[in-house]
Amino acid sequence: MCDICVMTAVKDRMLSRRDLFRGGLAVGAAGLTAGAMAKPAMADAHGSVYDLTHTYGPDFPTFFGVPGITTEQAYKFESDGFNLFNLSINEHTGTHIDAPLHFSADGKSVDEIEVGNLVVPLCVVDIRERSAFDADAQLTPDDLTAWIEANGDIPDRACVAMLSGWGDKVAEPSYRGQDDAGGLHFPGFHPEATAMLLEMTSAAAIAVDTLPLDHGASADFATHYAWLPAGRYGIENLAGLEQVPAAGATLIVGAPKHAGGSGGPARVFAMG
Repeated sequence: MCDICVMTAVKDRMLSRRDLFRGGLAVGAAGLTAGAMAKPAMADAHGSVYDLTHTYGPDFPTFFGVPGITTEQAYKFESDGFNLFNLSINEHTGTHIDAPLHFSADGKSVDEIEVGNLVVPLCVVDIRERSAFDADAQLTPDDLTAWIEANGDIPDRACVAMLSGWGDKVAEPSYRGQDDAGGLHFPGFHPEATAMLLEMTSAAAIAVDTLPLDHGASADFATHYAWLPAGRYGIENLAGLEQVPAAGATLIVGAPKHAGGSGGPARVFAMG
């Protein structure tokens, strides 16, 4: 049988089954009472679900200033009966995860990160008061100390996230903050805060609402080189952190699982 004949036969069969399914749903729904309905989804028990993931495409800003994703439509519904796109993606584009391998010779690749470290307590450290006036602001040990005084100890395996307000700038040149000499300016983790988390906590991850973990003016990527080789991971380009409480939410990181990856785009959300 020719390919187009097979596709036509499959579509006809799917439409027929869909009509049958709709009819079955109508009959089944008539026999249900409110008390017999299914239990609420797990997310409902947490009160709120916060999407922390940017929608990204070829125009999404990247560290190197070049597009990090291209799409090519290989099949179209109008002519083929279904849509399918081929994607070419730089692993570190959009809201994404940095695996330990990203800044180490033999660290864990993204597929090797323990799934238990992808569902963790979320601690949101707000530095917007400083970053509003200083694009080179950094999250410091003093910020961590203030968070602990207000909220208690950083939980085991937590993700400590910097809220700088940069998520609102993603469509603006200021998101990269490139100056006339080519330097970049945006907030990040100070290496001393990174060292404090490594020495005093079991935090599984740090996260930022900016392009990388280090601030834009960094010349040595000290936070990347300290944090990732220690077997912990990072998340970059988070969105909507201002919606989430400073403490008490649970972060869910939908990390990719391609073999040997140094990271990759992730669907990230919080419940709390």
